[in-house]
Amino acid sequence: MRNPIPVEDFKSRIFHLWDIQSLLLTSGDFSTHHFNAMTIGWGSIGYIWRRPFIQVVVRPTRYTFEFMEKNDTFTVCAFPKKYHSALNLLGNRSGRDGDKISESGLTPIASSVIPAPGYSQASLILECKKIYWDDFRPDHFIDPAIDQHYPKKDYHRLYFGEILAIFGNKSFQE
Repeated sequence: MRNPIPVEDFKSRIFHLWDIQSLLLTSGDFSTHHFNAMTIGWGSIGYIWRRPFIQVVVRPTRYTFEFMEKNDTFTVCAFPKKYHSALNLLGNRSGRDGDKISESGLTPIASSVIPAPGYSQASLILECKKIYWDDFRPDHFIDPAIDQHYPKKDYHRLYFGEILAIFGNKSFQE
């Protein structure tokens, strides 16, 4: 059961979310059924410009990139472990090739304050509005080993999203 969580009461094992659990990024419009999702494993959550934010990165080669560029909002959702295979499918298959969201078995639902959907199976839904973007530039990598993550030179675009609403189960408030 998800409940609204005031940002000041949100608690999470951040490294667990990003590294172990993985998250699902979705951008688009639920009401028109035009949206796409991808599993993400890199990012951050914090506070900047007097706003709570989540920072996500998307390669320009990903179909979700088109949705992030065309839309001002996105959700980031966490799921119980039993949905690992669904997240794996959503991270490895392109939405250009068919309806991977239906194939995953996840159920998109309307968000409370933004057009991008959440999912009924999610244990956490962050509803976000883009407030900044930038492109990774390899000439700014201080550690040259970072470039090994880009054998195709398809450097990520970085998005900061202001967190407008949080819905989660009790584990995200304790």
